[in-house]
Amino acid sequence: MGLPLRSAPVRLLDDRDLPAVRQLLARDPVTDVFVASRVEACGLDPWRLGAEIWGHIVDGRIAALCYSGANLWPVGAGPSSVKLFAERARRAGRRCSSIVGEARSVAELWRHLEPAWGPAREVRGEQPLLVIDGPPLIRPDPGVRLVRPDELDILMPASIAMFTEEIGVSPILADGGALYRARVAEFVGQRRSFAHIEDGRVLFKAEIGAIAGGVSQVQGVWVAPALRGRGHGAAGTASVVALAQAMYAPVVSLYVNDFNTPARVAYERVGFQRAGTFASVLF
Repeated sequence: MGLPLRSAPVRLLDDRDLPAVRQLLARDPVTDVFVASRVEACGLDPWRLGAEIWGHIVDGRIAALCYSGANLWPVGAGPSSVKLFAERARRAGRRCSSIVGEARSVAELWRHLEPAWGPAREVRGEQPLLVIDGPPLIRPDPGVRLVRPDELDILMPASIAMFTEEIGVSPILADGGALYRARVAEFVGQRRSFAHIEDGRVLFKAEIGAIAGGVSQVQGVWVAPALRGRGHGAAGTASVVALAQAMYAPVVSLYVNDFNTPARVAYERVGFQRAGTFASVLF
């Protein structure tokens, strides 16, 4: 006979595990804000979460987590935890579009999964994780504000362009864009979508992708191509930082591709400092 469900080395977590999960996520609130935000919003029930969270159980306690949804995201996972998570993911088959998280854990997870899941479309092995906990160092763009629900059609082309540039594939190919439009609309409805809009055109945009534990995480930063290189990205990001600090949390984070030199320079001007390294495996 196998081990009882709640004593297996890796098991599916549920709401009975919430106190222990919250305690683990609080250890590194900047690195783990994405998973923490999902847990705070939905709990651990897979139906509400739209994903599963697995726990590596050591001596009856949760030693590490792995979020398994659209992303596979290890949390606090050392080599032994990563190996067990990889075994479970391999048995389940690939259901995610990416593996994301702390760089060492992601690299180790991919090392175990690549023989079964490979090849990846792209591996981004070093993505600096940045943080700012004070006011921006440069003047914010006063034109950046919350996007209104009636501006969704104006926002969508910029959101599609940002996603396509960042990920390398269009978000509207699979279903004509219905799912992606719903996601963009959700950010707008939650008052987490910011943009500078003039004459029906988006000049700058960004979203707050996650909020938990006193941290908010910026994502989807985009500047209209004709305006790039003029400081719009830095000023717009400074606005989002100031607004996020006023509305959501005192600490603001984001992660950026190491090869995106213009963005890294802009974020440094705003006052972001490095807090760690992420990695992403894209399928």
